[in-house]
Amino acid sequence: MKKIQLFLLLSLAIFASCKTTKESKIVSFKQKLQSTFPKAQIDSIEAKDHFTEAYKVVLKQNLNPKNPSEGTFDHHMYVSHTNYKSPTVLITDGYDSWNRTTELSKVFKGNQVIVEYRMYGKSRPDSIPWKYLTNDNAIEDYHSVVNKLKTVYSGKWLSSGISKGGETTLIYKAKYPNDIDVAVPYVAPLINTLEDPRTNELINSVGSDECRADIRKYQKTVLNNRKEVLALLATYAKDKKLNFTELSQEEALEYAVLEFPFSFWQWGSGKCEDVPAENASSEELFNYLVKISGFYVFSDSGYKKLLPSFYQHMRELGYYGFDLEPVKDLLKVVKSSTNSRFAPKNVDLTYNPSYIKEIRNIIETKGTNVLHIQGGNDPWGACGPTPNEGVDALKMVLKDGSHTTRIKDFSDEDQQKIYAKLQAWLGKDVKLYPLK
Repeated sequence: MKKIQLFLLLSLAIFASCKTTKESKIVSFKQKLQSTFPKAQIDSIEAKDHFTEAYKVVLKQNLNPKNPSEGTFDHHMYVSHTNYKSPTVLITDGYDSWNRTTELSKVFKGNQVIVEYRMYGKSRPDSIPWKYLTNDNAIEDYHSVVNKLKTVYSGKWLSSGISKGGETTLIYKAKYPNDIDVAVPYVAPLINTLEDPRTNELINSVGSDECRADIRKYQKTVLNNRKEVLALLATYAKDKKLNFTELSQEEALEYAVLEFPFSFWQWGSGKCEDVPAENASSEELFNYLVKISGFYVFSDSGYKKLLPSFYQHMRELGYYGFDLEPVKDLLKVVKSSTNSRFAPKNVDLTYNPSYIKEIRNIIETKGTNVLHIQGGNDPWGACGPTPNEGVDALKMVLKDGSHTTRIKDFSDEDQQKIYAKLQAWLGKDVKLYPLK
């Protein structure tokens, strides 16, 4: 009897030990994140929509991905979790980042990883080491993050970004075509030159002849009322606490006038019938300029915030040029069409014309499983890539659409076409939740 009792006690002890060992192996998602990024600071943040938990992750990212000895910078990203086997959407923000639920994440109700672009927003050192701000270095950041998280997430991967972020999505796809199953760049340009003429070609062809004529008249009228408009700008700057020391208010006014046609069509926030006439009051002229062009980007705060962007545009990405022709006889300060005025000073700004052209060639000839979303009236859309015949990609252009064009803006029929393509690329086991 004693032997039987001893056997039972030993069996219970072994069972309890096995159970304890099994339970100790249950690891939380946060613990998995910490194990995946052992040097990162990970803090809980509010989980929104379909996500069950979310975290702000601050990585110690290598300044030079190929040489860790050159130091690190704090690199911010936001990870929102729902299921280890669900699709994961990587958001390649082109600028600073914040936590939100993106459209593509809603389509799949999966996991979401938002990565801030190096040297932007909270990931910007006090003094930017410009030589490390390259597209290739940024792509290495995404490549590293994705491959580490693939040890956590076993489902399909999608990448997506908007505007410069969408361009980053395409560059990532070109550099590492097998990292991601499907790429969805929104309103993403691949710009050919420092002043890509295609943007002005679109501006000078979109809309009606009458509307474009009214825009040019408006630009002239603002500058013909320079003194009164500048007085209103001075009051506006004081009220909004905007300082203009990098650019004078007069220079900012001229740039805002030159920017007007681009912004008018880019954002779709203006209507042709609302463009102030030549007999409009100075207040009407100024208020409409604030609505369409705005002045923040030309203020000290805007100038500082966008320095990294203009550095990249002048070095590798290219940009657009201002069309001075409609108002050239009325300009007093601005004499050049280039945007180099907004780039950092005393820094090498030698432009590499081949970088984006190589990316464009890869995307147009080999860029499979890419869903291109564009707005028909968006000047940046003129620079959007067009997949070659035979490339398994889909380009959707929304008629009269702007830079804000998203999947939800398309007709039901076009949305069904989009979802069918995504389903074909990802497989029947991936569930989609069509937007309403």
